[in-house]
Amino acid sequence: MTEALEINVTKAGTSKLNDLDLENIPFGKYFTDHMLEADYENGEWKNVEIKPYQPLLVEPSLAAFHYGQAIFEGIKAYKNQQGEAFIFRPQDNFTRFNISAERMCMPAVPEEIFLDGMKQLVALDKSWIPGRKDHSLYIRPVMFSTDVILGVKPSESYKFLIILSPTGPYYSEPMKIFVEEKYTRAAPGGVGFSKNAGNYGGSMIAARQARQMGYDQVLWTDPFEHKWLQEVGMMNVFFVVGNKAITPSLEQGTILKGVTRDSAIVLLKEMGLEVEERQISIDELIADFRRDELKEVFGTGTAATVALIRELRYKDTVMKFDTAGSRVAPELRKRLDDIRYGVSPDTHHWMFRVG
Repeated sequence: MTEALEINVTKAGTSKLNDLDLENIPFGKYFTDHMLEADYENGEWKNVEIKPYQPLLVEPSLAAFHYGQAIFEGIKAYKNQQGEAFIFRPQDNFTRFNISAERMCMPAVPEEIFLDGMKQLVALDKSWIPGRKDHSLYIRPVMFSTDVILGVKPSESYKFLIILSPTGPYYSEPMKIFVEEKYTRAAPGGVGFSKNAGNYGGSMIAARQARQMGYDQVLWTDPFEHKWLQEVGMMNVFFVVGNKAITPSLEQGTILKGVTRDSAIVLLKEMGLEVEERQISIDELIADFRRDELKEVFGTGTAATVALIRELRYKDTVMKFDTAGSRVAPELRKRLDDIRYGVSPDTHHWMFRVG
């Protein structure tokens, strides 16, 4: 960490928390009392401040609206049993944020703004972190272009924000997933590895059509043959085959390098499973299922943590899984939660203390 940044702080007069029940909250609906804001102008970051959460005043010609230069991250803060606040692996999100920035021709955000600013903001709104199991404080850093002139070129000015949202479980039940063959999320040479807004906007039609058929999300396939598996919805995906956990490789740049994915790989190995990061096709998956070797399928991500999948449908083939008898995914989730909530020692140094 760098030396602490002096950030001007303006506190809210009253807290919205007084009118909110943190015990039963949906994902991403409510926001805390404060936010961090910074501007990039003339080649430097300036105007770094923490202030009451409020609307932004922007012009209709804002470049981000027209050309899509916008990136974000998803991070979570937790309280341990002593009421101390910790952020889960923010350094990794900081690194990935600036990888996304580079791909989208945007400036890097300095560590002292991203990490130290985040720490100060979470410390200020620490009381918003729910103390209930499966609950946390979702942290959303976002950056977008702010030039007010039309023209397809990288903007010369940008705004960086961090907002906070208390949240409960993202998926309350195991999911039904449709294997997508028409629409494409990412292709080699594209932006699939970056966490940019366009990736999410472009995925919505496939998810909507899947829901119309009674499914919760889609399992994305490659853009050429539509058989090589990528991500499930907005999550990385794992397939438990025998004593192996297989997850699609990052090599082609079509898959987000998930922080939860990386954590899962570490913990799965500690659980005694062999982990393979490689290409895997839907044909291989079906063959494993028919041999009764495909035992579990689950997604990993910041919002959902570990999400069980109870059904996969590909064309006329329906693969159903006994999630009540699942062992790997529930144990993985428990180990992650025990670290995040301070039940187990943080031997991997994943938890960043706030106070």
